[in-house]
Formats: sequence, C-alpha cells, structure tokens
Amino acid sequence: MNSSSVAVRTPRPALLALSLAVIWLSGCAIKPTPFTEAERTQTAQTDRTSMFAQQQAVSGPITLDEAMARAIRYNLDHRLKMMEEALAQKQLDLSNFDLLPKLTAQAGYTTRNHELASSSTNVFTNEQSLAPSYSTDKNDRTADLSFSWNLLDFGVSYYEAKEQADHVLVLEQRRRKVVQLMMQQVREAYWQATGAQRLRDRIGPLLDQARGALNDSRQAQHENLRSPLDTLNYQHALLDLMRQLEEIRDQLEEAKPRLAALMNLEPGKDYTLAPPEGFAVPTFDMPMDRMEETALERRPELVEASYNERISVNETHKAMAKMLPGIEFSLGTHYDSNSFLVYNAWRAAGISVSWNLLNLINVKNIKGMADAQLEVAKTQRLALSMAVLTQVHVATSELSAKRRQFDLLKQMNDVDQQILEHTHNATQANAQGKLEEIRAATGAMMSELRLYQSYGELENAYGQLLATLGLDPVPDTVKGHDLASLQQSINQEQQRWVALGHGIATSAPATIQAAGPATGGAKTQ
Repeated sequence: MNSSSVAVRTPRPALLALSLAVIWLSGCAIKPTPFTEAERTQTAQTDRTSMFAQQQAVSGPITLDEAMARAIRYNLDHRLKMMEEALAQKQLDLSNFDLLPKLTAQAGYTTRNHELASSSTNVFTNEQSLAPSYSTDKNDRTADLSFSWNLLDFGVSYYEAKEQADHVLVLEQRRRKVVQLMMQQVREAYWQATGAQRLRDRIGPLLDQARGALNDSRQAQHENLRSPLDTLNYQHALLDLMRQLEEIRDQLEEAKPRLAALMNLEPGKDYTLAPPEGFAVPTFDMPMDRMEETALERRPELVEASYNERISVNETHKAMAKMLPGIEFSLGTHYDSNSFLVYNAWRAAGISVSWNLLNLINVKNIKGMADAQLEVAKTQRLALSMAVLTQVHVATSELSAKRRQFDLLKQMNDVDQQILEHTHNATQANAQGKLEEIRAATGAMMSELRLYQSYGELENAYGQLLATLGLDPVPDTVKGHDLASLQQSINQEQQRWVALGHGIATSAPATIQAAGPATGGAKTQ
C-alpha cells in the first residue's frame, strides 16, 4: 500500500516543475510590439530636427557656387554615401585586427555536490581492482592565458582585409558618382528656379488683367453691345490664356522646391537666388581623343570596375590559400586550484597541423570558379569602357544640340519681347486691344520661361559632359569643409576645367586618391 502510494506520488514534483517551466517559457515568448502614436510622433519630430541640424543658415541671395557647396555639404544622399564610406573604413579596421594572433584569457569555477570519485575493473576477471577514489576537489577554480596563431587563418584574413580595403575605395567612387550627378541636377534646377524667381511676380498682375477683361466682356454680353459669337470667342481666348498662365505658375511653383531639396533646405523656406548677369553659353573644346582618354582615366564606374577586378584577384588568392594546411602555434600559461595537483600553475607550448585533404579533390573546381570570376570582372570593365566612350560622344552631341536649341529660343524670346512692346504701345482702350496685349504678354512670358528652361537644359548637358569625363567640382584636398571654403574650391576647380576644356595649359589634373572629398563636375563662368 505504501509502496504503491509512493509510486503514485513520485512523478508529481517532476510534473509540477515541467508545468512551471512551460508556463515560464510561454510568458517569455516574443510578441509583436507596434510603436505607439506618441513614439511615432516623437520619432517624426526628432527626424525633422535632425534633417536640418548643424546647417549654416541662408544669410543672403544664393549664387550657383553656393548652391553647389550646400548640396555637397548638406545633401542627405551625399551624407549617406559618406557614412557608408566611413562604415567601410571601420570594417577595414576590424579586418586588420583579424591579422593579429589570438590572445585568449579564460577563467572558470566549478562545484559538485559529490566528489568526482571513480573505481577500476579488471579486464580479465571483471572484478573491481581498486577501491573507489577521487583526485579532484569539489570546488575548483581555473585560469588560462593562451597565445595562438594559425597561419592559414592569417593568410585568409590577409586577403579579406585587402578586399575590404578595395571596398572602401569602391564606395568612394560611388560617392564621387553621386555628387557628379547631383551637380548636374543643381545646374538645371538653379536656372529653372532663377526663371521662376524672375517671372513669379509678373503672373499675378497679368491674371488680374485677364480677369478684368473677362468681366468687362461678360458685362458687355449682358448689354448686347457686340454679337454673341464674337463675345464668346473673345471670352474663350481669354480663358485659354488664363489656363496657360496657371500652367506657367504651376511650373514655377515646382522649381524652387526642387532646388531646395538638393541643397537640403527646409521645405517651404523662401530664399533668393543671385545668378550671374546674362546667359554665358558653356563650351568645352577639348579634342575628342583627349576627352576619351580623360573619361577612361577618371570615370568613377571604371575606377570602381578596376577595384572590383582587383577584389576578384584577391578572391582567387583567398580560395587557393584555403586549400593549404593549417599550421597553428600556441603558447600559454595555466592555473588550476585543485589541491591534488603537484603543480597548480604551469606553462605549455605546442604546434599542430591540420589539412582538409578533400580540398585536393576539389582544387580544379575551386580554381576554375575563381578564374571565371576574374574573367567576368575583366569583361565587365571592357564593356563599361565601351559604354563610357559612347557616352562621351553622345554627351558632346547633346551639348551641341542644346546650344543650338537655346540660341533659337533666345532669338524667339527677343522677337516676343519686341512684339509685346509694340502691342503695348498700340493698345487701344477697347476689349479687342486688351486681348491682344494680354495674349502678347502671355506669349512673351512663356517664351522667357522656355528660355530659362532651355538654358537649364543646356547647363544640364554641360554638367552631363563633365560627369561623363569624370571631372569633379572640388579638388581632392580643400582647405576646409565650411561653405566659404567649398565655394572657393568649387570656383577654382571650375576655372581649371574650363581652361583645360579650351586647351589652356594648367597644372596637372588631380589624381584620384583613396580618400578625400573628390566629387562632381564644373561650370563655365
């Protein structure tokens, strides 16, 4: 009876412990935890503050050089590329530590409820040959300080560090590309915003004049002063002009926010531009063979492709290194508090060799894959070089085409302005005269807007040519990274590329280095 009762009660503690463990684990289960509305609000406020923090405030009209400097200094896309480059540099620092030997410190403490006792059994008689005994304390403390170096790991880490170093240089070239494209966008956006700034205040009065003429026409329609068909045609013409004016205003309203985004100015913040007087038509008369040579030497994509090819070479070396035997040297000092030991502290040294012999079977495949990867990298670079040469010719043709289009639009704008002047002088105080004046003013305004847009496209084509050649807006080294220093560096570099484009002897172009704020394009002043 008692034994049966004990047999029934025995599993209860284990079952209870198991139940408690299940309950505890279920309580520790991870569940989705969405952000609260207050947390999202706080994040939005923090992000909005961070986006425009530590920026020099706009203190006056913005020149083109300052717009470029602000884009280089504050644009978030550029800052992201800079942070990625800095992160890669930190990863390279960590990779360099992998080249060092391993120095390991270890300490431990163990305790037992019984001694670690054991006995021996005779192999032939199957009888116990020794009384149970132990040679270890219940409580034991250990400490080790060991120095080890594996030559195979060192070789693999060496090539991985070289690959990471080239990856840093790859990210630098990508940052150069981002800034070159950004400078191209700044050029076009700046002149479109300049047109918006000069035309914005002229649309309102012209719309008011058109509305006044429309109201006069409707009043005349009620009084039957003119034939209904003539009146309706006149009103239709006025409404069509008003529609065109509203379209112009919509285009103008979008220009300055686009430029503000490139400069990382707060949306909705008003600013004034200070463009140079007139329209200086950019030219670049470098011989075509020299342009092709410059593009092949300086284009970020080609430099990146060369680094990727070198990474492939190191990948081949790393694959071959993994097939070698691993030789590890070790040296250490040890301590054990076990009172049964004669020597509680001792030093040890050793050498071990390990080799995965199956790698020898796969050596042909491993080497073949590495060689194929290298050939792919070489072919990609050659294909990219061909594309770059094509882009040089296309960019040159595009610049010539935009220059011709701008010249035609400039002549058209001159004619439209003269038409407006003569129409204004010949306007009579009648409804038809008002229509002609409004139509001429609208046409002149649209012509001037197209002129600024065409000049922006011309500047964009010029910036595209400079980006195609891989020319940067600032030299490899600058005196400082504040706006004033950047503007000065941009202006000096632009003058140098302009002189080079016109065949004027200048100092040798800055070489592409592994570090520095190399970026962008140039502009004719």
